[in-house]
Amino acid sequence: MSDRVNASGWLLRLARRLLYLWVRTSVFPERPAELGLDPARPVCYVLQDRHLSNLLVLVEESRRAGLPRAEAPIARGRQRLPRSFFFLNRHRDLASGEHSALLTALVRETVGEPNGSRQAVEDVQLVPVLILWGRAPDKQQSILKALFSETWRPPGAWRQLLAIVLHGRNVLVRYSAPISLRRLIPAGVSEEHARRKLSRVLRVHFHRQRQMAIGPDLSHRNTQIGAVLAGEGVRAAIASEAATRHIPLAAARLKAADFALEIASDYSYGAVRALELFLSWLWPRLYDGIELHHFDLVTRIAPGHEIVYVPCHRSHVDYLLLSYLIHRNGLTPPHIAAGANLKLPIVGALLRRCGAFFLRRSLKGEPLYAAVFDEYLHLMLARGFPLEYFIEGGRSRSGRMLAPKAGILGMTVHSFIREHSRPLVFVPVYIGYEKLLEGRAYVGELAGKAKQRESLWGILKSIRRIKRVFGKVYVNIGEPLLLAGFLDAQHAGWREQGGDGSAAWSQTVTRRAAAELARRINDAAVLNPVNLIALTMLATPKHTADEHALLRMIEHYQALFEEASYAPTSIGCTLAARAIVAYGERLAIVERVADPLGDLFRVPATQAPLLAYFRNNVLHLFALPAIIACLLSHNRRLDDDTVLQAVRRIYGLMRAELFLRWPLEDLPAASEAVIRVLLARGLLHRPQASGDLAAAEPISQEFAELHLLGESIRPLLERHFLTLALLERHGSGQLTRQALEDSCHRLARRLSLLHDFNIPEFAEKATFAAFIARLIEAEFLCEDQHRLLHFDERLMAPLADSALVLPSSARQAIRRMASAGTEPAKLPLA
Repeated sequence: MSDRVNASGWLLRLARRLLYLWVRTSVFPERPAELGLDPARPVCYVLQDRHLSNLLVLVEESRRAGLPRAEAPIARGRQRLPRSFFFLNRHRDLASGEHSALLTALVRETVGEPNGSRQAVEDVQLVPVLILWGRAPDKQQSILKALFSETWRPPGAWRQLLAIVLHGRNVLVRYSAPISLRRLIPAGVSEEHARRKLSRVLRVHFHRQRQMAIGPDLSHRNTQIGAVLAGEGVRAAIASEAATRHIPLAAARLKAADFALEIASDYSYGAVRALELFLSWLWPRLYDGIELHHFDLVTRIAPGHEIVYVPCHRSHVDYLLLSYLIHRNGLTPPHIAAGANLKLPIVGALLRRCGAFFLRRSLKGEPLYAAVFDEYLHLMLARGFPLEYFIEGGRSRSGRMLAPKAGILGMTVHSFIREHSRPLVFVPVYIGYEKLLEGRAYVGELAGKAKQRESLWGILKSIRRIKRVFGKVYVNIGEPLLLAGFLDAQHAGWREQGGDGSAAWSQTVTRRAAAELARRINDAAVLNPVNLIALTMLATPKHTADEHALLRMIEHYQALFEEASYAPTSIGCTLAARAIVAYGERLAIVERVADPLGDLFRVPATQAPLLAYFRNNVLHLFALPAIIACLLSHNRRLDDDTVLQAVRRIYGLMRAELFLRWPLEDLPAASEAVIRVLLARGLLHRPQASGDLAAAEPISQEFAELHLLGESIRPLLERHFLTLALLERHGSGQLTRQALEDSCHRLARRLSLLHDFNIPEFAEKATFAAFIARLIEAEFLCEDQHRLLHFDERLMAPLADSALVLPSSARQAIRRMASAGTEPAKLPLA
């Protein structure tokens, strides 16, 4: 609509009457006299956004209140202006710089008055009028109304039409006290200066009024893109981009701006409220309940700290669930680093408006993008926005904690070193499920199928699963990690050395921080009924057990958890064993088989691969008891020194992969606590004659239970043995890292087909890659300049222990496969 439209025309009157067939308003102040208008001076109304609907409301409400008509002309001395209103924002682009003709005329008349005759022409009373369509988002109970409630971004025509339809029954009109135009513009200033000052004062006024009504402006796109581009690192990267690619500086800056828009969130509280309403409807239909533990740790540290949430990544549900719980517990939901693969139509826009910012999987080959992302992340941290990201990178397909990636974590550490006026704390979060929406897709990927790309159609198809039962979800807050204290312990001079993220010490500290956070996430594990059933049933032959044996094994695991506690922050399962089995029946992960000699329980064939995932969620909790059980069930009797030495060597390899919490010096005490429980429960005993540790008689029930306890860790030990056997077969300095990973993957797949290794993740290449990476970090392996792997007898010592923990059939199959396997192709030498 143009300012030249005749506002008093019959068409406008018709439009106003039609609009008010639907619109209902609340006007403040309720009594017009409270405005304090001077009837002797002309009035000019100021509207913020240029919409016909806003003008119609202003005209009607001014007429009803007996205020000066907005459509009437302004007579000011010899000047006669056609109407008594103007729009402050004539375009959606707030930086367009174009001003209303009426505003310009008023300023020109005021500035043009001679100094001695400034009282000759009547002063104009400017009355800002704020019109909001709908209540604040937090008061909305409708998802659609919350989604299209008032925001800080000027709405387009279609969005304004939706606002009229959805919020027309609840329109807020607020008249502000008049502003004297003459007092606002001092004598002697230029017309341009006066116009800019008037516009600035009015914008600040509307900003404050809108902030009171709908909350602060958190939109990065509106407030922070310019700040990102002004960063020193980004400006240097823009100059480098222009020089390297031989393009104009303006073109490189435009490219940087495009990257910033690609990355940045577009936070809208209305979208957050809409998502909260939707999730409040969804969770009870999808899950039996959500258990949240130790959230008081967050509420205690939130004031005065920059918070970065680092949850484990098991499902796409993770980030929705955590943000929902944080918001419902009274804290600001975090801005979430999301993969660029989630920038889907509709879904991506909604996630962006709920605080997601997007990150490409790889930053290599695009230094300008990396600089923009780094600056954007630093800006959010410096301004105190809570963040959330997954240090594993992607979702775990096996159920174990994946090896952390240092990318965004390293940027966070670098940002804090660069500017650390506000303390930063990492909050590790464990999220555990009893069933997964993506479970079958994970099993397919582990079996060799291509990873399914995220798509809008895939999300729509998943809606069909809403009526299925997915059990409970468990969320537990781990021990927070104060970054400043961690840096002090790792590198005392970090404050003086500045924020060079490429420095060797900085990279080392980042890797150690990643490993520490992974350990703290694992420490916060929640043991649920499905975990316990998975641990027990997957260790049994044919995944079948009689009822008494099943109940006994569950009780053993619960006793080990309670009496040889893994970590203070972990949470146990308080259900009785019989209730746990009944719960598993209801979720259809076990089924009862009637038998004259006593009922049996078995895992349905379709459920066994899925249960391995939930066993792996908590495998680290029982890794030490399982090692000891393996040792004694395969050897029947061992002295304490032999047990401890074997445990140390095997645990040393396993610690990095499972992110186990005990350093080697604490292992004797932890082992002794486990042995005490196994002795008390009759799975081990000490013959008085020798004092050694001994297993029960092979024909006893206790021996069978000890064997089953050790079976939970056997697949992991077999993978380790396969890797070491291949290294031994080829010798030091003969294999590249890539060649070893490929060989392990191929031979593991063949073993899983030919022998009893039918566990989906047994041959997962990423698992072997992570294990080899941990061996390199722990300096069991080292790479030379040709990328060949070297090792010594320290690495081969655990290989000798395989005879103590693995049955001969498994050892022979692995050695035969390692010896008979084809020569792995080596990578080109560096």
